[in-house]
Amino acid sequence: MDNENKVVDGKAIVADREKQIIKTSIIGIIVNICLAGFKAFVGMLTHSIAITLDAVNNLSDALSSIITVAGTKLAAKAPDYKHPYGYGRIEYLSAMIISVIIMYAGVTAFIESVKKIIDPAVPDYNTISLIIVAVAVVTKILLGRYVQSVGRKVNSGSLEASGKDALMDSVISASTLVAAGIFLIFGISLEAYLGAVIALVIIKAGIDVMRETISQLLGERVDKELSVSIKRFIATFEDVHGAYDLTLHNYGPDIYLGSVHIEIPDDYSIEKLDDLTRRIMDAVFAEFNVILTAVSIYASNTDDKEKAAARSKLSGIALAHEFVKGFHGFYISDERKLISFDVVVRFEAPDMNAICEEIRKEVEALYPEYIVRVNLDVDMSD
Repeated sequence: MDNENKVVDGKAIVADREKQIIKTSIIGIIVNICLAGFKAFVGMLTHSIAITLDAVNNLSDALSSIITVAGTKLAAKAPDYKHPYGYGRIEYLSAMIISVIIMYAGVTAFIESVKKIIDPAVPDYNTISLIIVAVAVVTKILLGRYVQSVGRKVNSGSLEASGKDALMDSVISASTLVAAGIFLIFGISLEAYLGAVIALVIIKAGIDVMRETISQLLGERVDKELSVSIKRFIATFEDVHGAYDLTLHNYGPDIYLGSVHIEIPDDYSIEKLDDLTRRIMDAVFAEFNVILTAVSIYASNTDDKEKAAARSKLSGIALAHEFVKGFHGFYISDERKLISFDVVVRFEAPDMNAICEEIRKEVEALYPEYIVRVNLDVDMSD
């Protein structure tokens, strides 16, 4: 696959994803505006603060969907001189704006509920109003599941947040029915108190979305399944003895650039090496839609069995340490009197460099005539 085909395929994938997000968001906008109108009418008719606040919450959901559409459109802008990696991360910013709107709606609802606790109003329920609320509950459940499933499918944090919020709304709407039932049976009005609880639930949902979005902006560990799959795929190429140190940088949902080390025989020619790395980069893009900007090399000793035995022995020494989870990049140079290898140390280790130094001393005691170089690899993926 040449670079031109890569660009064409990449654009097609982005366009399809954008289309699905916008279509789903528009459905959400229409449904939420309709629900908000019905609930506002019922809330005024029955003097129910809980139903009225639920209507306001539906309006905030519609606004969230509008922001999702705008964010998706902006994120799809082509890369330019100032932003060579594109605008994909705008989707994270749109999710953050949505979280602020959710929290604002929650705070406003809480203030109104407290006012009603201090100065209560008696609700006046009727059969039609309760049927409308019940229909709204079912509608929100269906909408929430649909939006969330599309969000997972296209890896859209904004859509997933909207879907999660819709499912939360269905619980809130159902609770207003419970409050109505308690009032009709026992004559006890829990409207204002229920409104306060609803408000707190809304605020918590906004905080959760904000926390998740900030985590994504900071840069999260790549999905283990993706990382393992890419390395296993690369290792299937002829003469590749292993793939290591996969690093992926996220520039928006489903936009990954990265690099990897491969281990190949030390007698490989430059011409064959160039062909191999190009084939790997093209194949990884075609299979995973991941752009490898670099494929680095670990040379593997091919000249005698003694070095293979040394590799096995030193691997055992390194992996015997509690926080070491990987050993690779092993090479012995008789000419330079050098032994070099990498160890992968988990983040939980109290002192990563100290562990590498301990391993180095143990190996140096076994091979005093060699310079021992232990390279620290942090547990970046899987």
